[in-house]
Amino acid sequence: MERREKTLAQAIRERRSTPSFDGAPVPAEDLQRILQAGLSAPSGYNMQPWRFVVVQSPEQKKRLRAASYNQGKVEEASAVIVACGDADGWRRDLDLMLQQGIAGGMPESYAAQAKSSVPNYLSSFSSDQMKGWLNKQVTIAFTHMMLMAEVLGYDTAPMEGFEQEKVHEVLRLPMSFWVVALLAFGHARGPDKFDGGRFDINHTVYAEEFGKSFR
Repeated sequence: MERREKTLAQAIRERRSTPSFDGAPVPAEDLQRILQAGLSAPSGYNMQPWRFVVVQSPEQKKRLRAASYNQGKVEEASAVIVACGDADGWRRDLDLMLQQGIAGGMPESYAAQAKSSVPNYLSSFSSDQMKGWLNKQVTIAFTHMMLMAEVLGYDTAPMEGFEQEKVHEVLRLPMSFWVVALLAFGHARGPDKFDGGRFDINHTVYAEEFGKSFR
């Protein structure tokens, strides 16, 4: 039977953070589509500083669970994508990014300027500033993957409950990596999470400046 994919609007509207998964394997082609959605996300200077570790083996999911405050969904999920940012990625990838950009129509003058402006900008970051920058870049890609999983009919659970050092140890991550979030996905087991609701647009959106109603 042919699978019917959700529309993006439907995926956004219906998504819940799944409390428990059935652990059924994810077809390789679906995993590829989910990952490619993340790799297609926009990023500052197009530096794409994200790095993803896909955890599927029962043994490694068990270890990752222990590094994630023993949350059962880590071990139950069909797969867990550990989304990281590489603080040194721009140093290695700048030339490759510019080569690809030029091949895609980037003006030579822009490439020449970026070759100096990108290092000047990113090398000035403190450790905390770099982590903040990586959080923004990686989260955009993370959201792309989460929504693609939902479009394909999977249930998802974005997770920020983990111990940075322990995840580094389990996954043998380089020191330059900063773990941003975990994306557990698969098919829900049992009832879905309740609908927590969302604040009305008038509660959070303003027109032109703070305090002016949008409507």
